[in-house]
Amino acid sequence: MNSENPTPSIDANALAELQAWQGRSETLADEITAAPVRALSATLDRDDAPPATGTRLPALWHWLYFLPHHRQSEIGEDGHARRGGFVPPVPLPRRMWAGGRLSWETGNPLTVGDSIERTSTIASVTHKAGRTGELVFVLVRHKVRNERGLALTEEHDIVYRAAAAPGEKAPPPTPAPQDAVFSREIVPDDVLLFRYSALTFNGHRIHYDRRYVTEVEGYPGLIVHGPLIATLLVDLLRRNVPGAQLARFEFRAVRPTFDIAPFRVHGKPGVDGKTFSLWGEDADGWLTMQATAVLA
Repeated sequence: MNSENPTPSIDANALAELQAWQGRSETLADEITAAPVRALSATLDRDDAPPATGTRLPALWHWLYFLPHHRQSEIGEDGHARRGGFVPPVPLPRRMWAGGRLSWETGNPLTVGDSIERTSTIASVTHKAGRTGELVFVLVRHKVRNERGLALTEEHDIVYRAAAAPGEKAPPPTPAPQDAVFSREIVPDDVLLFRYSALTFNGHRIHYDRRYVTEVEGYPGLIVHGPLIATLLVDLLRRNVPGAQLARFEFRAVRPTFDIAPFRVHGKPGVDGKTFSLWGEDADGWLTMQATAVLA
C-alpha cells in the first residue's frame, strides 16, 4: 500500500458488512470485589486504606471488571480474541483504544460489594482513508448499573489501522502545553505494564511482547496502555485535589506512549474551579493524551 495515496481495501460492500454490527448489544454481569482495587492501588503506588464493602470505586477503576474471558483457542496473533463476535471483524491489523467519554450519575456511586451489570451496544462503525492509510472507528456505548440503578454511561472509541508501510512516517506531533499547575513523572517499566495488563486481563501483545510490537507492528517499543494513561491522569487529579469526585471525563489519545523513556502527566484547573485540563507528555515534549475532567 502506498502510504501517501492509499488504495482502500475496505470498499463500500465491506464497510456495509461491518456496519451490520451497528445496534448489536450484549449484557454482562459482575461484582465489584476488593482484591482488584487493592492491586490497582499498589500498581499506581498509592497508600490507600484497604477497601471494604461500601468503599467508593475511584473513577475509571470500573475497567477492572467485565473483563474479556475468551478461551485460549479463541485468541488471535495479536493477543486479542479473533475478530468477530460482539465487535465487528475489522480486517485491519493494528487496534488501539483511541479515547472515550464518561459520565457518572450523581448520588449513585459504584462501590465495593455492588453487583453490577453492563449493557454494551455497537453505536457506529465508520471508515476513513487518510495520509497514513486506512482507519476504521468503532464506537461502543456502555451503560453500567448496580442494584440502585444506572451508575455510569461510557462511550468507548476503538480505532483499527492498516499495517505500517515501509518507511512510513508518523503524523506530525503536537507540542504539549507548558502551563501545568501539577505534574508527575511516570516510569513505564515492564513491571508496570505487566501488572496493568494482568489486572485488566489484557492479552494484547503490544503491551508486553517487545519482539511482536517492534517486528510485526513496527513500533519502537512497548506501548503504554491508553486506559492506564487515562487512569494516571485521573489519579494525578485525585492526588492534587483531595476528595475530588468526577461527574464527567473525556479523553483522546493523540500519540502512542512507549516504554523507552519516562513520560509525564500534567493538570491545571479551569476558571470555574470544577473543570480541569489533563494531558500526557512524552520524553520529547510531545502531547500524547488530552483529557478534560469535570468535578461533581
